[in-house]
Amino acid sequence: MNILFISSLYSPHIGGGAEIVLQRTVEGLQRRGCRVSVLVTGPDTGLSTETVNDIKVYRAGLRNFYWPFGTQRPGRLLRLGWHLRDRYNRAMRSYVKQVIGVEQPQLVVCHNLSGWSVSVWDEISAAQLPIVQVLHDMYLMCPGSNMFKRGQCCQQPCSSCQSFRKGHDARSAQVSSVVGVSRFMLDTLQKRGYFTAAKGYVVHNASPCAPVMNALNLQRRVDPALEKAPLRFGYMGTLSAQKGVGWLIAQFQRLPFDATLQIAGRGQDSDEAAFRALVTSPKISFVGYQKPETFYNQIDVAVVPSMWNEPFGMVAVEACAHSVPVIASRMGGLPEIIQAPLNGLLCDPSDPDSLGDAMLRLHQQPELLARLRSQSRVSVGALLNLEAMLDSYESIFTQTVQDRLVHRDPTVQSPLV
Repeated sequence: MNILFISSLYSPHIGGGAEIVLQRTVEGLQRRGCRVSVLVTGPDTGLSTETVNDIKVYRAGLRNFYWPFGTQRPGRLLRLGWHLRDRYNRAMRSYVKQVIGVEQPQLVVCHNLSGWSVSVWDEISAAQLPIVQVLHDMYLMCPGSNMFKRGQCCQQPCSSCQSFRKGHDARSAQVSSVVGVSRFMLDTLQKRGYFTAAKGYVVHNASPCAPVMNALNLQRRVDPALEKAPLRFGYMGTLSAQKGVGWLIAQFQRLPFDATLQIAGRGQDSDEAAFRALVTSPKISFVGYQKPETFYNQIDVAVVPSMWNEPFGMVAVEACAHSVPVIASRMGGLPEIIQAPLNGLLCDPSDPDSLGDAMLRLHQQPELLARLRSQSRVSVGALLNLEAMLDSYESIFTQTVQDRLVHRDPTVQSPLV
């Protein structure tokens, strides 16, 4: 099968889990014999081509006011102008038309559309090709992609979101198949009237971790004599308000027992500075970018304190894969991964002290922590199977192409029926 993938970013530009999953998917499908190509936005003008791990990648210069994926946050008026243009960026359609003409795909799979806008759907439809849309975030309902405003998760689109996304639900009827990376994502968009003509699927992101335990950490986890040592909490991810970093810092600094907190990851410069300014405890350290196998060997409990509806939560899967239990927010797709008391505990941003209470509980109940630790990896076993994820996507893509053929000619019989 010849497949074109369209998204905002691709390696080496990594914004988060969506880019990691996209790269794993296209490389895996190419290994299986599919012909794949990727079209993404880029900071430079024009359309360029390069090869990344044997994958053909087109980078299209973003026709908007600025490149939005850097560490600097533009001013409010410039951001407003960017989002106004991104409601329907007609100028980006020519790139899609050009690449479709060169690659002649049977199917186009869209991931994150920030920078492209939903105009790409119209261009793909004009080429009479079926569309699969993979949902990684709330971009189709919210210009900020997160439905998070003034420190709180939005329960429904606000007036500005409704204005910026007017007509997007109707345009989504062009999509043949829609895939949510969690049940939460698929249900949320469909309940808002999106993808009324599409077949819906849920395919959880696969994180094929191969944890390497160092001798010191193995000893700590099996030697009861070391249980009195300070409990080591850790956060890994983007440093932003919606990720709950400020909430975590505040709750940790109120803990009535000895513990440490490592915060791994990066964010916009202004956000990082704001979080560092909150810290008064010498037990909190910002450790920058860390490889998962290194970071998770240095902590006892991972904390995923998201304040917004996390679309999935790959970081929670990776922590469990390294036999590290997780305290996670009861938000978005996270409860589809973390189940109490199987592999962690859940807290709720609407009850701020619930995070500190969960941390205290694991300190007071070392037997609970040990049980969660022993169950963590097996609990996410299905989410560590990359081949199973590829099987699911390959089946969806094949079915979507066959459905289009049957739609065009009702006498065509799908081999999958």
